[in-house]
Amino acid sequence: MRLTRQTNYAMRILMYCAANDDRLSRIPEIAAAYTVSELFLFKILQPLVEHGLVETVRGRNGGVRLGKPAAEITLFDVVRITEENFAMAECFEADADCPLIDSCALNSALREALNAFFEVLGRYTIADMVAARPNVRSLLGIDLLERRTPASAA
Repeated sequence: MRLTRQTNYAMRILMYCAANDDRLSRIPEIAAAYTVSELFLFKILQPLVEHGLVETVRGRNGGVRLGKPAAEITLFDVVRITEENFAMAECFEADADCPLIDSCALNSALREALNAFFEVLGRYTIADMVAARPNVRSLLGIDLLERRTPASAA
C-alpha cells in the first residue's frame, strides 16, 4: 500500500509541531524545513484542524500547534483522516463485478493485510516519531529559528 503525499506531509506537519512544542509553528517555517510549498501545506492543514489534531492561532504572532498531545495522535489517526481510499484491489470497491466477491480468498487475505497495516500504525504515535530522532529539532532547523527569534517575540 502506498500512502499519498498528503498523508506523508500531514505526518511531517504534526512531527514538526511536536518537535517545536514550546512555541507556535508557522507554515512558512514548516514549508522551508521540508522544502515544499506553503499552499500545499495549507491544503493539508485543513483536515487536521477539522479533526482536532492541529489548532490554529490567528494574528500577527499566530501559527499552528498540536490540538492534543503528540503521544495521543497515532499514525493511524493521521492516515484515516488524510487517505480517501483503502481499496487494495478492485474487489474492495462497492461496485466490484466479480462472481467470487463474497467467497474469495484473495479478498480475505488482502483485508487481513490491510487490518494488520492499520494495527501497526495504531501502535505508533507522533511522539514516537519525534523521539526516534533525538536531533530532530536541528534537522528541521527549529534550533536555528529559536536562536534568531527572542522568546519574547514568539
